[in-house]
Amino acid sequence: MNRRQFIRKGILVGFLPYLTPMSTFAHHGKIQPIKLSKEQWRKKLTPERFRILREAGTEYPYSSPLNNEKREGTYHCAGCDLPLFESSAKYDSGTGWPSFFQSIPDHMETKTDYRIIYPRTEYHCARCGGHQGHLFDDGPQPSGQRWCNNGLALHFKPKETSE
Repeated sequence: MNRRQFIRKGILVGFLPYLTPMSTFAHHGKIQPIKLSKEQWRKKLTPERFRILREAGTEYPYSSPLNNEKREGTYHCAGCDLPLFESSAKYDSGTGWPSFFQSIPDHMETKTDYRIIYPRTEYHCARCGGHQGHLFDDGPQPSGQRWCNNGLALHFKPKETSE
């Protein structure tokens, strides 16, 4: 491979994440995926939730009522109702978004996000592919992870109704 070919391939690899549609997340077979058209999602979701879940938008920090949610229960995907986080994993990260130190195993899919040029780990619901937020390695123990979630991408079910 000469220098010109190396540069071309490097540029292509750099733009590959922008060319990869959200539907290309690898599903591990444990969760049956839900596939709806863009128009079906528009009918199912509010415009704000559609922007976040289907277009990978972000809500304003400190805007979610879930930041102050302290009850026991489960946080579910607002798109398909898959349980994503237990309330026992929630903590106040000081970022303005609901944050968790772990998700429910096998209920999330991840990919590398280059939208701000710097690579970040983006995560989505394993069932519907709905964008939830980004995963960072600056969280508390025991995991050291911070699952920084859009509140509009979730809905909370208190313990007495979460089953």
